[in-house]
Amino acid sequence: MSATSKLPPFDPSDPIGIDDLLAPEDLAIRETVRNWAADRVLPYIADWYERGELPNIRELARELGSIGALGMSLEGYGCAGASAVQYGLACLELEAADSGIRSLVSVQGSLAMYAIHRFGSEEQKQRWLPGMAAGEIIGCFGLTEPDHGSDPAGMRTYAKKDGTDWVLTGRKMWITNGSVAGVAVVWAQTDEGIRGFVVPTDAPGFSAPEIKHKWSLRASVTSELVMDEVRLPADAVLPDVTGLKGPLSCLSHARYGIVWGAMGAARASFEAAVDYSKTREQFGKPIGGFQLTQAKLADMAVELHKGILLAHHLGQRMDAGRLRPEQVSFGKLNNVREAIEICRTSRTILGANGISLEYPVMRHATNLESVLTYEGTVEMHQLVLGKALTGLDAFR
Repeated sequence: MSATSKLPPFDPSDPIGIDDLLAPEDLAIRETVRNWAADRVLPYIADWYERGELPNIRELARELGSIGALGMSLEGYGCAGASAVQYGLACLELEAADSGIRSLVSVQGSLAMYAIHRFGSEEQKQRWLPGMAAGEIIGCFGLTEPDHGSDPAGMRTYAKKDGTDWVLTGRKMWITNGSVAGVAVVWAQTDEGIRGFVVPTDAPGFSAPEIKHKWSLRASVTSELVMDEVRLPADAVLPDVTGLKGPLSCLSHARYGIVWGAMGAARASFEAAVDYSKTREQFGKPIGGFQLTQAKLADMAVELHKGILLAHHLGQRMDAGRLRPEQVSFGKLNNVREAIEICRTSRTILGANGISLEYPVMRHATNLESVLTYEGTVEMHQLVLGKALTGLDAFR
């Protein structure tokens, strides 16, 4: 028997054998999330996207809580305590359904819950995290402002002391989950530096009008947060952090999920292109039999699975406590950029059908235009890496 005959068969869905790196529990979690998305999202997502709404977000949040997807990598308080790799696999499967669904989970777990879990008091953790892990309470994260996105240090939202209370005033923009949230983690300037506040959304003076007329992330709730002298008790402030390191560490955690999630959108588009190429006939044979189409498919497969391998490597580093923010920037910069290119190339294979919501490709491509710029634009991640490579700061 030759050595070649002992090789496993080539798997088009896993051409370089990345699944061999995954433990049985990893594969089981991936299958659970994939099956949930196939049952609860994929049959309806084109209609939700076309209508520009996510009509049953509270029900979906509770279901996501029931499978352990909310605050998935956090310990205690009803959270699953999963590994970073397992959380990443979940993000990939969720974004393979739609970026808006992954954003719901990412903002809930990696931003709002993570901030409370890492920087909150025990009382804050006990009050909010169990309900958020179960999906009974939806959270949002208020950092970006109408005039300050990439430069959060310039934020104008301000919290001033009034006796033992805090009075919070300002606006936040492009806030996922804002209009349906029960709690908002809001970052504000204070006399002692930037602080985070845990804000019940039923507090007087707080409102969250939904942002309409989006052409990206249409199946997602996006809002403005308005704080008009919202009075908060002394224990509303996150006690264990002051300064930008608080929100930036939360963003790094969320960006890690994007590194995986973007590859989910890319995979869905790539698979649609492969399937289409086998059945669409031109000049007497399937277009997948032409050299140019095969070249496109091969190049997409290479970038897709390189991106998944990169995400897995970064997940292992996170699990080992060795993942640096610059490495997260490396992953987000590469994977989102390549995911968009995979979607665009997939669209060319589908031709005119590529713009139809009967196929997922254009939906993923437009969603990724938001993913490309939120939680750090391409330029910001390039400068993060440029500074790390040269030791020279080009931000100022």
